Amino acid sequence: MREVTLIQSSPVLLFALSGEIDSKNADEFESEVLSAFRASPADVEFDCENLSFIDSTTLGAFVKILKRLRENGKTMKLKKTQPRIKKLFVICALDAIMEIE
Repeated sequence: MREVTLIQSSPVLLFALSGEIDSKNADEFESEVLSAFRASPADVEFDCENLSFIDSTTLGAFVKILKRLRENGKTMKLKKTQPRIKKLFVICALDAIMEIE
């Protein structure tokens, strides 16, 4: 199963996330997103409706992506986030630095 799919590249980069993103594939996730961003710099949105699991490595990847976007004057938003996944962002106070729906 593919965990990261670019489904729109303009006016924002919209990625659909699914399944599990953890220490085994978080680097690949970060690399795919930043590669798409380098090719087409734009704000980034993640559709998290089908994302079932993340770990601390994935949280770190989101922070690194956000940092790169902000360096380039862009924003990041997580949409349709499952309650248990949103809770991880809240516990780590990441909801204070990124928009999470």
